[in-house]
Amino acid sequence: MNKIYKKTKEKIKKHNLLFVIFIAIRAYSLYFLNRISNYKLEKIKFYKELGYQLNLKNPKSFNEKIIWKKINDRNPLLPVTADKYEVRSYIKEVLREERAKEILNPLYCVTEQPATIPFKNLPSTFIVKPNHTSGKSIIVENGPVDQNEIIRTCCRWLKTPYGLEKLEWAYQPIKRKIVIEKLLRNEDGSNPIELKFHIFHGKCKLVFVILDKQNNPYRSYYDKHWNYLPVKKTTRPRGQKIKKPKNYVIMLALAEKLSKPFDYVRVDLYDLNGKIYFGELTHYPDSGILKFEPSSFDFELGKYWKIKPKYWENK
Repeated sequence: MNKIYKKTKEKIKKHNLLFVIFIAIRAYSLYFLNRISNYKLEKIKFYKELGYQLNLKNPKSFNEKIIWKKINDRNPLLPVTADKYEVRSYIKEVLREERAKEILNPLYCVTEQPATIPFKNLPSTFIVKPNHTSGKSIIVENGPVDQNEIIRTCCRWLKTPYGLEKLEWAYQPIKRKIVIEKLLRNEDGSNPIELKFHIFHGKCKLVFVILDKQNNPYRSYYDKHWNYLPVKKTTRPRGQKIKKPKNYVIMLALAEKLSKPFDYVRVDLYDLNGKIYFGELTHYPDSGILKFEPSSFDFELGKYWKIKPKYWENK
């Protein structure tokens, strides 16, 4: 049965209309099944991935509180800051225009119609991504550009709902667009160091660092004071300890300032040769199934997050 499903899915992928219909039906079906079953599907997935029962009435672990946030938190700033284009307006409002320009990645194009992308006016290297999803992008680096394939992929993105089956509400109200930006790269072609600040009630409690050393990423965790922590994601090897970036204090202050309207948010910033670039604001890391080693760290991290039902859907 599973083989038949996979073969059918591969055939559907090759057909644009069928693919869009398939994804939409799947997303809405899972969403409504969760809602009418008191989130039974989400609870089953949670237990399968993390090995303990999801408690939504009295969430204690970090992952439980992420799920709680997905289901209950309707802060109107969530869709604005989850939107990879509109978040720019939020950054400008918080930091003011001049400071925001210093950290925002140069924007080449934003459009709702992929066929209008001005390929002739774009540099040889850039990144294309939808504004309403996470983890989807097309990277073009000094090579021939298959314009038709990029347009085709972008059209699929714009017609496909994202996050609905995962109950990630923040993505649903976003008006879908395609965003083309500068591709951030070090001189050797590697990715810049990325610092992901986990902020609880305006205060950083954890920093997740990704260092791309010759396209071999190291991942490590630190506390706010840059003390190396013996923690890792179970799916990734623990990264080596690195020196604190020279501009770390500035990055930390920026992350905490951008986090103010939220009880929890992850603020992603890049350090490219000493210059700071904004990455994104992430409200649902790993969609609430972030597997730590040791597993007890899930509950340790959860202690920093005091649920405040100001925007609680079911209040």
